[in-house]
Amino acid sequence: MTSRLTLQFVSQDKAPSYPVMLLVSAKDSNPFLDAAGKALDQTFNGAISRAMTEASFKADPGEDVVIRGTEGSVILVGIGANDAIGVESENLGGHIMAAMAKSKLKDITLMASGRSADWVASLAYGAYLAGYHFSRYFTKGKNANPTQASMAIVVDDPKATTSAYQRLEGIASGVFMARDLVSEPSNILYPAEYANRCLELSKLGIEVQVLNDDDMSKEGMHLLLAVGQGSERESRMVVMRWNGGGNEDPMVLIGKGVCFDTGGISIKPAAGMEDMKWDMGGSAAVVGAMKAIAAAGIKRNVVGLVGLVENMPDGKAIKPGDVVTSMSGQTVEIINTDAEGRLVLADVMTYAQRHLKPSIMIDLATLTGAILVSLGMVQSGLFANNDHLASAISNAAAATGEGTWRMPLGKDYDKLIDSKIADMKNIGGRYGGSVTAACFLQRFVENDTPWAHLDIAGMAWSDKAKPTVPAGGTGYGVRLLTHFVEHFQPSS
Repeated sequence: MTSRLTLQFVSQDKAPSYPVMLLVSAKDSNPFLDAAGKALDQTFNGAISRAMTEASFKADPGEDVVIRGTEGSVILVGIGANDAIGVESENLGGHIMAAMAKSKLKDITLMASGRSADWVASLAYGAYLAGYHFSRYFTKGKNANPTQASMAIVVDDPKATTSAYQRLEGIASGVFMARDLVSEPSNILYPAEYANRCLELSKLGIEVQVLNDDDMSKEGMHLLLAVGQGSERESRMVVMRWNGGGNEDPMVLIGKGVCFDTGGISIKPAAGMEDMKWDMGGSAAVVGAMKAIAAAGIKRNVVGLVGLVENMPDGKAIKPGDVVTSMSGQTVEIINTDAEGRLVLADVMTYAQRHLKPSIMIDLATLTGAILVSLGMVQSGLFANNDHLASAISNAAAATGEGTWRMPLGKDYDKLIDSKIADMKNIGGRYGGSVTAACFLQRFVENDTPWAHLDIAGMAWSDKAKPTVPAGGTGYGVRLLTHFVEHFQPSS
């Protein structure tokens, strides 16, 4: 899917055409009109300034007022006193989309002259992100044919603004791909079909390789294959290489792609199981980030890997009590077949280290319900063996508004996954479940490779909209990873 919003950047001589949207700044909660607003207020014989007073309009960020006159309609949108480029300007774009929808206006001219090209591009990016709508499976009504909107943005330098925006639009395409993947039902998006969609990234210059069951068996990836052996559909692993950084060792991004998770033999309760179509949210973040990185032309070497499986309770399915040998050679006692994502990630991590020599390694996964108990649906849990890497990820999270919070690791937690008959077991008991899951993954980190794990179980899907994120599949992680990849510098 794509955005319901079409954007263009135009010069002053193209405007205004009604309805018009004015951005109103404020200082100490006192709103004031810029030059374009004052000129328009004169055209309206002072109706705009009067309406601001009568409505007690403070111009707080996202606050809006609609003024309808004989000359046409004007929407005032507050931007407050902060005109920083980033989360604030992107959220303002989301508020503009909401104001358009509330006022039932499909087409609008936004006055943004006197503002920098980068700031306007960021605002437009936020509006574009907010316009996403997954309508593929509706056949009638507004959801099947969502209202299309257009926005002409009046700027001082249309060419510079367009150039700044096009790069952000490329990142948005990656966010939308991730949202699409998370939103797809599992009868449509199963491992082989998912891998086929990844192959489409080759059009952007990404080298895509798909491994099937036989390929992974030869690699010794028996943990991943064990998860998928109860399904009639074969598993896949996809390797996506973006070579934009010359001779540098690649950064490796790894995603859990459980296309549907019944829990296996340790089957989940029926209530809410339909949500398990998005148990591949970590892989969607990685695939979307690879698309965004390529579309934005980021000059780094990055490899994305996703392990794609279905966890089903067939007669061939893995059972509690089974012992499986991983690609690393370590053995795992399966206590609960619903703790499957970590098995998939463990073998993919080993594959990455044996074949790619990563400079850093980050995995993303909807891994544990325990992280929801800890952090709710507000931010992801961050685990890392390297402080510099953890700090860089936290900075990227803050810069993109995709929040994360660092969680602990340590020997006291790690010993909880010791097994009496194998090297480890796949769960550590009732308490600290997100931490023991991360400890399990850490046992597959080799040679002190800088590694981080993001548990995004509370972030891949949302029933509530945010300014730039409609309800549904969020695409969480795409913007965070893209920003991280572009700005990360190894510690000296």
